[in-house]
Amino acid sequence: MNVTIIDPLQGDFPEVIEEYLQHGNMKCIAFNRRGTLLAAGCSDGSCVIWDFETRGIAKELRDKDCVAPITSVCWSKYGHHLLASATDRSLTLWDVKSGEKIARVTLQQTTLLVRLHPGSCTPSICLACPLSSAPILVDLNTSSSTVLPVSVSDSGIGVLPHPRNKFADGSPPYTPTAATFNKNGDLIYVGNSKGEILIVDFKTIRVHAMIPILGGSIVRNIVFSRNGQYLLTNSNDRVIRIYENLLTQKKAAVALEEMSSSFDNLQGTEKLKAVGSKCLILQREFQDAVTKIQWKAPCFSGDGDWVVGASATKGEHKIYIWDRSGYLAKILEGPKEALIDLAWHPVRPLVVSVSITGLVYIWAKDYTENWSAFAPDFKELEENEEYVEREDEFDLVPETDKVKDYEVNEDEEVDVVNFDKDPAFSDSDASMEELCFLTAIPSPDAPEQQDKYVGSSTKVEESTHSGSPLSVDVEQNDQAIILPDLILAEGGNSAAEETVGNNSSKRRRKPSAKGLELQADQVRKPLKKGKSSNKSFKSKNKKNDQDTNGFAPEDDVTDECL
Repeated sequence: MNVTIIDPLQGDFPEVIEEYLQHGNMKCIAFNRRGTLLAAGCSDGSCVIWDFETRGIAKELRDKDCVAPITSVCWSKYGHHLLASATDRSLTLWDVKSGEKIARVTLQQTTLLVRLHPGSCTPSICLACPLSSAPILVDLNTSSSTVLPVSVSDSGIGVLPHPRNKFADGSPPYTPTAATFNKNGDLIYVGNSKGEILIVDFKTIRVHAMIPILGGSIVRNIVFSRNGQYLLTNSNDRVIRIYENLLTQKKAAVALEEMSSSFDNLQGTEKLKAVGSKCLILQREFQDAVTKIQWKAPCFSGDGDWVVGASATKGEHKIYIWDRSGYLAKILEGPKEALIDLAWHPVRPLVVSVSITGLVYIWAKDYTENWSAFAPDFKELEENEEYVEREDEFDLVPETDKVKDYEVNEDEEVDVVNFDKDPAFSDSDASMEELCFLTAIPSPDAPEQQDKYVGSSTKVEESTHSGSPLSVDVEQNDQAIILPDLILAEGGNSAAEETVGNNSSKRRRKPSAKGLELQADQVRKPLKKGKSSNKSFKSKNKKNDQDTNGFAPEDDVTDECL
């Protein structure tokens, strides 16, 4: 899209369904870091990688040991690996470029959400959120796991869940629901059923801070923005909350440790809450005050300026888009199919949603192009404005131009070699090669039809070079290729199969009844032309024989010649 002809007054959020992707029954999706590849987990245990530029399938990852539906997919930082969790309690790590399985780990419970460690170039540690137990850190190389603390005792020490999902003091069952890494992966943010956010050190597995959520409802989702400045939580009280992250992006764990040591005069949960107040601050709340609907798959836009959430109501495919200040900008209404997953493109104003039928819908902006030819300094107004004339507006040399001439430094050197980094990818390591695209391998659409045509063309060449009168006469009427091919398609299957057997080892499918009927209809039409040409050829032969021998040839001789 040409940026110069786009109306700048339009918002950078999607508005309409541009197209949809279909391959099996897809359940979950995830973009790579650049947004060039889209991974989708299917109900048959396979993972499909789409080239998002061409909207074609770039690779399909299939494990013969896994036929259960995929629940979550996650890319590594540089796009070389893909991690998938399935309902058979397995975690599978794939090499995207080669399509080979690197590791497979089986847990005790089904994993609903899985995340690879964002700070590792060769990922081996992942964060898994099981169905009915505490989040765990899993080492994919050694298959070892570490359970994260899900609660804090009065003394301020993190408490692991009871083996029967009960606290040690006999309180009701407790189920944490969400966890995520921060941008660099040195801290883990855990949401629990008490309506609390725990900040856990990745290395020591120690709780350093606690942030209570208003209402004390179960935390269903917890998501960071791409730049790491904002945190989103979705609770059972049907409210989406946005927090501002006050910690530094780099070495956040060290800064948190120093902050915790400054509150040594406090003890237990009071100290954790005091530290938590310096880590996160509530900025905005989003909810539907009228319908009080439950939200599903909330997330940020690529630049963090927009917040998107889907309706969890059955049979509805509605997507709500707010700006970060709390203004509801757009409600997208899709087909009458329930929405199960949602993702915003990392760079472009695009939203991809997954319906319960397995289709992936791509929501894009409905651009309004402006082809008006105005001067470069012309400003198009939406409404009338009062214009104030400048004093030097009609001077031969305005004062503003004189000032501009003095500000230009012609001796300054212009750097044309170096370039500024994109702030969205400022943490990229120049030494690491990022995988953005996959090599496409073309495959024939219908190999059985091509094999049939190969056999037919071989037979045609033999008939055209045989020197028979029929081939000569038919060639004059432009039927040298059509007639033998159609006759062979109807009755010469054995010869075609012999030819195909020499050229290809693929098995041919038996033609359907509809295909045989269409072939028979096509044969009848050319045969009528062939009969008329045969009659002319027959009469011509009779005339020649009468002139030479003085008598008409027998019918069986003519038929044998034909």
